[in-house]
Amino acid sequence: MEFVVLGGPEEGPTLRLPYERFAYAGKFVTTSTGKAVAREEGAVVGAASFDRDRTDASVARVRYVTVRNDRRGEGVGATLLSFLAEHLLSDAREVRIAVNNAFAYEAAYKAGFAYSGEQTGLAELVLRRPGDRSAEAYREGIATLRRREDLGTSERAFLARRVGDRPPATVEPATDA
Repeated sequence: MEFVVLGGPEEGPTLRLPYERFAYAGKFVTTSTGKAVAREEGAVVGAASFDRDRTDASVARVRYVTVRNDRRGEGVGATLLSFLAEHLLSDAREVRIAVNNAFAYEAAYKAGFAYSGEQTGLAELVLRRPGDRSAEAYREGIATLRRREDLGTSERAFLARRVGDRPPATVEPATDA
């Protein structure tokens, strides 16, 4: 698999993804964020968008991460996120991402992020890299997600299996293509 940064927000790269195969596909057409992709045999299997924090230019924000529907659960998102975080940390002191479900939370942890204890107004948990990757911080995020009333069956089962767990191991970082 190949991981590539297509350009930062200042270059305004756009990416057209088929909405039938990618969640948030429309968010990648905008020119206001940078884009990174995971490709296999030239085909995009994952994408991420990013920019700088509006209040602190030393902080980078990952805005969206999406993985092609038929490739979810294979670690593509976590590896892409790890690759992008490494790239962004070359000139940012911190990278943040806000997640809205347990699967994204776990992928961010696999990418080396840690729950900050903060939430946004959109019921999203804020994770940061670097951050406190203690078991307590991880479990606090899991408990916060578990308290949500809008959990589906698969997400509820996923969270139930993580009672008392330690953070997952991080993925091997990909390198620039």
